[in-house]
Amino acid sequence: MIGALSVVLLCSAGLSTPAQAQEAEPEKPPEQPLVDDGLARTPPMGFNNWNTTHCRAEFNEAMVKSIADIFVEKGLKDAGYEYVNLDDCWALPERDADGKLVPDPVRFPNGIKAVADYVHAKGLKFGIYTSAGTKTCNVAGFPGGLGHEKSDAQQFADWGVDYLKYDNCNNQGVDAKQRYITMRDALKATGRPIVYSICEWGENRPWEWAADVGHLWRTTGDISDNWGSMLGIMKQNLPLAPYAGPGRWNDPDMLEVGNGGMTDTEYRTHFSMWSIMAAPLLIGSDLREVTPETFEILGNKEVIAVDQDPLGRQGEVVTSEGGRWVVSKEMRDGSRAVALFNESATAQRIATSAEAVGLPKAAGYSVRDLWQHKSYNSAGALAATVPAHGTVMLRVSADGDWAAYPPAVETAVEGSTFVQAGKQSQLTTKVTDLGRTPALKVSVALSGPSGWSVRATSATSADTLSTGQTLRTGWTVQAPSDTPKGSYDLQLRTSYRSSTGARVTSTLPVTVRVVAPPPGGTTALSSLDWISAANGWGPVEKDTSNGESDAGDGNPITVNGAVFSRGLGVHAESAVEYYLGGACTTLTAQVGVDDEEGSEGSVAFEIWADGKKAASTGVLTNADAAQAISADVTGAEVVRLVAADGGDGVTSDHGDWATPELTCS
Repeated sequence: MIGALSVVLLCSAGLSTPAQAQEAEPEKPPEQPLVDDGLARTPPMGFNNWNTTHCRAEFNEAMVKSIADIFVEKGLKDAGYEYVNLDDCWALPERDADGKLVPDPVRFPNGIKAVADYVHAKGLKFGIYTSAGTKTCNVAGFPGGLGHEKSDAQQFADWGVDYLKYDNCNNQGVDAKQRYITMRDALKATGRPIVYSICEWGENRPWEWAADVGHLWRTTGDISDNWGSMLGIMKQNLPLAPYAGPGRWNDPDMLEVGNGGMTDTEYRTHFSMWSIMAAPLLIGSDLREVTPETFEILGNKEVIAVDQDPLGRQGEVVTSEGGRWVVSKEMRDGSRAVALFNESATAQRIATSAEAVGLPKAAGYSVRDLWQHKSYNSAGALAATVPAHGTVMLRVSADGDWAAYPPAVETAVEGSTFVQAGKQSQLTTKVTDLGRTPALKVSVALSGPSGWSVRATSATSADTLSTGQTLRTGWTVQAPSDTPKGSYDLQLRTSYRSSTGARVTSTLPVTVRVVAPPPGGTTALSSLDWISAANGWGPVEKDTSNGESDAGDGNPITVNGAVFSRGLGVHAESAVEYYLGGACTTLTAQVGVDDEEGSEGSVAFEIWADGKKAASTGVLTNADAAQAISADVTGAEVVRLVAADGGDGVTSDHGDWATPELTCS
């Protein structure tokens, strides 16, 4: 479980700053969609097979029927999921003699209508895929809808299709608006209500025109099942909040929750941020194989209610400084959903207030933690120490019920969460009453893994904490000298009573990281182990370019014809962090856009030291020679190397940190 308003979790290191999705200010969105047919009044919820199967053989009639069964059996239908959608590869490569699409008889031996009928019999709806071009996006090139819009739309309607995803491949250069409008008109002419998903990847700024065409539109390229991809897409979609509303939704692509490329904490963030952005929630994992934790995430009705709120607002950014994001979404009942999202790879305290997120002044506020399913009262402060890559999701109300709940208590940790084996470290825990009522008989306890030494050096209890008061406790922590590098959980237990006599307790892990001492002298950064690495496409590579999506598939690092033997190959949005332990002074590198992406790509390079920007280059393109960058990192515990989007999206943004060197004492 991720951190909550009353508890803390910790991981490992660093900060970042958000990239902008677009250089130009977007045009003002329409107040209402020009075509309002009553469909998709809340963001569509359902399933799409692509992220799991692509065109592999397991994508077939049996799989699709199994997903419909699981929707019912596991309570996903009751939670709001209704669309079971096919993606590419359901058809044969050629149309029949009458120009009709032909379902693949191996994958779908009973045809598409039989599958749609099965889905409908479960009380669900059925969706299908094609492309607004001559061929679909798969390399095999199945028939697309360009020039066949009327015939294909009628065929879909006859099969009982309720949802069409219309892609953008092989479009022959035909104007996007023209292509998508043609299919809109063809769907309307069938007389069947069909939700229309425009999947042109945000290339033509569809948020500015597609409310008159479809019900949702992709704002980005395809998502991948990794932290960097999810984060970059989220950052591109967040600024587009003014364009969302009932019947017109920004679509940052399908969910990767449960596919295995991220941690459960990161998947909770993925689900939380998609929900607060009022994004479509289309499950992209094979529900026949996922873990119970995946069902717990996907089935969280309190978070789903944020996504499905009928007012139809997309959450807006309140603050994002240093990777500490506060996003607030207005709800129909007057409450606010609030996401406290930690972009960085170490636990951070994120704080805001009820007024800052849009609520009126009040004597007190009720605060509901949507992942822990617990309610508290607050005098107005909203704060939590949020785990690395984690999100605390709250629903806050200015109402008369706040006094029925215990006070919100924030438990935070000060000091480094990095430990060198065999060396004593200092840690401080803080318990602060954020509530309108006092916290009584407060106590804290911290324990470590077997063999670790954890000792309190100051008071561990207080009789009373009034609003804003803090119990601060010092601790010494020491791991055995033979402890391997890695993350370890200490157990932090907090207990208190409310004025009504209710006892509130929590026991959750505080994650510390055992690290090697920083190097001495001048060292090539690519020879060191990083403490975290997030990359927008594939893994970060050592001493080669980023290459493609697999590890070890890069090329020699080459910037504007100059070849470098050492360095890091990355793809924006990217962040790589190293532990310095306060022992280093300077970091230098040559940076630029790698030649392997041709003339495309634009990247801004930044160096951050303990959450403060120490150096930056501005935007570089493939036309630029490698540029020197140097940062003073004196006394910093963690340094973070960021390769950010240059302002035009992250396509082809392969960046290089060439010959990076770290000088330490």
